[in-house]
Amino acid sequence: MGWLQSLFRRRRATGRTGPLDVRHARQVAALHHQGGFARLWDPGECAALLADRAVVTEGVFIGSASDPCGFVMSRIAADEAEILSIVVAGSKRRSGLGQTLLAAHLALLGARGIGRLFLEVEEGNASAIGLYHRLGFETVGRREGYYPKPDGSRAAALVMRRDLG
Repeated sequence: MGWLQSLFRRRRATGRTGPLDVRHARQVAALHHQGGFARLWDPGECAALLADRAVVTEGVFIGSASDPCGFVMSRIAADEAEILSIVVAGSKRRSGLGQTLLAAHLALLGARGIGRLFLEVEEGNASAIGLYHRLGFETVGRREGYYPKPDGSRAAALVMRRDLG
């Protein structure tokens, strides 16, 4: 086994997933701030999303921790859903937790009868795009100038879809 594979193997974290609710609003806001988004969510906004019955939010936890180290949030409309945000804490990235979290979320949405899941991702976010492709998402569109950048420019978003049915 090569040294890179060995390093990657050592860094894989084992996580468990579970639902989040309004009690997790501060943690969700803090995690969202780590996501590199231009528009940050405050705890009140997160609490409103977590209380919304059309929004499904799951966290990923390490060991017996009660605070999530990542989350995924989707809004359901009829038999479709859209991922609003997915974030894993900076110190836990590239450890497999994002894949664990998203795979569990896909299974949950599928079990709820959701037929299609959509998301937008910044065109330059190669690691996220790679994760989405590994989990069966395909690029179905592109939105020019969708994401504001810190320098005032705007980045394109790829629109991705995965059929769950």
